[in-house]
Amino acid sequence: MVPEDRYNVMTDMFDTRETRDPDEREAELFRRLPGHLAKAISAAPGLASHLDGVDPATVTSRAGLARLPVLRKSQLMAAQKANPPFGGFVAMGRAPERVFLSPGPVFEPQSAGADPWGAARALFAAGFRPGDVVHNSFAYHMTPGGFILDLGARALGCTIFPAGTGNSETQAEAMAVLRPRGWCGTPDFLKVILDKAVELGLDCSSVKVAQVSGGALFPSLRDEYTARGIAVTQCYATADLGVVAYETEAGKGVVLNEDFILEIVRPGTGDPVAPGEVGEIVVTSFNASYPLVRFGTGDLSKVLDERSPCGRTNTLIAGWMGRADQRTKVKGMFVDPEQVAAIVRRHSEIGRARLIVARAGEQDVLSLKIEVDQGGGAPAGLADAVAGSLREVTKLGGRVEPVAPGSLPNDGKVIEDARDYA
Repeated sequence: MVPEDRYNVMTDMFDTRETRDPDEREAELFRRLPGHLAKAISAAPGLASHLDGVDPATVTSRAGLARLPVLRKSQLMAAQKANPPFGGFVAMGRAPERVFLSPGPVFEPQSAGADPWGAARALFAAGFRPGDVVHNSFAYHMTPGGFILDLGARALGCTIFPAGTGNSETQAEAMAVLRPRGWCGTPDFLKVILDKAVELGLDCSSVKVAQVSGGALFPSLRDEYTARGIAVTQCYATADLGVVAYETEAGKGVVLNEDFILEIVRPGTGDPVAPGEVGEIVVTSFNASYPLVRFGTGDLSKVLDERSPCGRTNTLIAGWMGRADQRTKVKGMFVDPEQVAAIVRRHSEIGRARLIVARAGEQDVLSLKIEVDQGGGAPAGLADAVAGSLREVTKLGGRVEPVAPGSLPNDGKVIEDARDYA
């Protein structure tokens, strides 16, 4: 349970920090930043190397912060490979409570504390309240998704059913018995559980609020949940940073979480873009255990020139608008171009390949097109063998379609996101 002064169930705000004057919040963040950087550089040798030559005392404004290099996921992965498991980016003397492994591969630490990922604030904004039973269908295996929302809900005073992924029939049966008011998971999976409940004749109508992440909440799917009486909101979270921003009942944009400095930069650079321009989300956290500074998420968004109608005054962004690179999130898991290359290397018959992410029946689906130059067509069994490699490498299933040499576009893409985000 969080201390009683952290929330008031009779108000719509988690705490008074959410309604501070924006200038006051900005000034407070940049008062804290130089000291935070100084401690982080002294405690995390990987970060010290990355910020070599930086004088923390000079980083007192957005202009000063913009002079620092952006830390890309690829750099973090290279540092971890050279100096496992965290590449020197975890503060010495602050052993993590858990260690996770996400696709890439990249290791992520869980810091100490009741709500280390900052999820309680987002859950409160979504309508979760102390005493709620929460059915959590995020994965608890290897990746931190399940724990991010689990710990946030527990900090809020909720009771958690750690359902994890899969087994929709069992999950529907448990939901009918436990009668949870709240649900957490990827956008598609709640529909799978509810449809299974209808098929089995089970009453799962207790769910009234849901927090989803790990993929896009398409308008048609949100409408279906609304018709079922469920208020669904999204949070924007990463395994490295935790919950960065979250939707509120106002239904307009996503509000930046407290204790982050967010920048929107031109993809491939560290240069902030003009207000309202789409660019890459770059985040500086104040996590003393895992102090990521100007961390490039690879996700695209833009800052909205307004405040949320809900009354929260922190920066409002448009939400997820695609990837700055070809790294693509599918069913809550990232798929990288390097993984497509790994599949091709396993099968000498393949010339080029292109992984296409689409939607069917309100779910993400994958198809891998492979160019095969074998005269009479693809060898027998090749498509099945490649499909096995696709599942093994990406942990996601999909259809494999052999095509003629030269039929794939010569545009450098190996992952195509064909989902309609309108």
